Amino acid sequence: MPLLLAWSMVSPCGAQTLHRGLGPEPDALDIHLAQSLSALNVLRDLHEGLVTFDARAELIPGVARDWQVSADGRTWTFELDPQARFSDNSPILAEHFVAGWERALDPVTASPTVGLLDVVVNARQRRLGLVEASAVGVRAHGPHRLEIELIEPVPWLPELLTHPVTFPWPGEPPRFSGPFKLVERVPGSHITLRANPHWREAGQLALAELRWHVIEEPNVELSRYRAGQLHITETIPPGRLDWLRRQFGDELRISPYLGSFFLVFNHRREPFANNLPLRQALSLVIDRELLTERVLGAGEVPAWQLVPPGMPGWPDTDPGHALSQEQRIAEARRLYRQAGYSERRPLRVELRFNTSLAHRRMAAAVAAMWREHLGVETRQVNEEWKVFVANRRQGRITQIVRGGWIADWRDAANFLQLFESDSPLNYSFWHDDVFDELMARARGQQGEQRLATLRLAEQRVLEQHVIIPLYYYVSRHLVHADVEGFEDNLMDIHLSRWLSLR
Repeated sequence: MPLLLAWSMVSPCGAQTLHRGLGPEPDALDIHLAQSLSALNVLRDLHEGLVTFDARAELIPGVARDWQVSADGRTWTFELDPQARFSDNSPILAEHFVAGWERALDPVTASPTVGLLDVVVNARQRRLGLVEASAVGVRAHGPHRLEIELIEPVPWLPELLTHPVTFPWPGEPPRFSGPFKLVERVPGSHITLRANPHWREAGQLALAELRWHVIEEPNVELSRYRAGQLHITETIPPGRLDWLRRQFGDELRISPYLGSFFLVFNHRREPFANNLPLRQALSLVIDRELLTERVLGAGEVPAWQLVPPGMPGWPDTDPGHALSQEQRIAEARRLYRQAGYSERRPLRVELRFNTSLAHRRMAAAVAAMWREHLGVETRQVNEEWKVFVANRRQGRITQIVRGGWIADWRDAANFLQLFESDSPLNYSFWHDDVFDELMARARGQQGEQRLATLRLAEQRVLEQHVIIPLYYYVSRHLVHADVEGFEDNLMDIHLSRWLSLR
């Protein structure tokens, strides 16, 4: 049966209902508690901040119709659109943004992404419980004017303001500031959104309804796409790139993406605390080229660094490793012995990751390389996403966990801030005064001087082998020919407001 005929038979919701693959179950749909990519994708459909993205992920006005920056670059004043409304038709006011930031920074909230707000005056002190909320540099001046005061000039502030943690907070019951509103959530199955008639640009929406489908396994997602049950997939299965190209042609969309995938050591627990030779040995023996080409096989790029190529002001390419794979293995064996391990006394370690075919293949390949070249005995632990995130964040039982980061904004510090000692996202539990000092120094610098300091900070992370960089992401989607408005971009952000169906 031709694919288009199958589509017309199975698509259940009519021409203007879009069906999108989401990936794992979102960890939360609360703007201050969510940190997973699946959650952020849904939240950007339900809510809107001061600034938003166009179809190419370029910045455009959101709830703020205009803004000005002071001469010293530290004070930003935003004029809100008086037509902006929540889904109950109540106006979105400057006080709702202040309330959102107060809730995010309240230590009781325990927001995992609140460290992103540290650029604002007294934000860090507030999240640590050292000052009152009134001391934070976010203030309402009347119903439609919001002022944000920064510690130092931050030219990428507008991009930060596209992150859900900065969005307006109307309190309870839930109301939505974006183009869609939540009408149904079935855990493990789907999340249904409907067009918000009170959104400020509701007349421009093409979609009447949107359904995000929770699908953890890429092969299952592919099967549902082939059956006509999805218009857009979140990813593609590993190891099938050539077949997918032959099968789907232009429907297969692969594009560069500002994201890195890595493994993270728990520096708070043995055997990795204060054992640099062991961490270095485990990194050296992994053949990144073999991993990306034969194991994953979906266009990923081998990585030896944290910050991905394509980041403004950063080297365009990863220089790789100076040694050949044979030399790396020999050096790794020497370091392994130096760390106190041998064939008679092998390292027994646990590698923990969340449910995914790609992650299982990655873990199996890495474990095989460790075993073949060093004799390491690896226990692979596969967990459902929410359980994995909770265990990774607490760090009480983890040894090595899968990590990764997708750029929230186009700046290298967005990746490096993960490893600051007091970051809520520091699930390596690495505390290093040298690194913290470099990051603090960069906050007071601009231009090339700042980038040079950030490069030193990345070098410190890599020299100390805080993580094992494995590969850089590429965005990988199947997009049905009937979908219009889907534009490939470095951020891999595709707001549903720009999409339509023929």
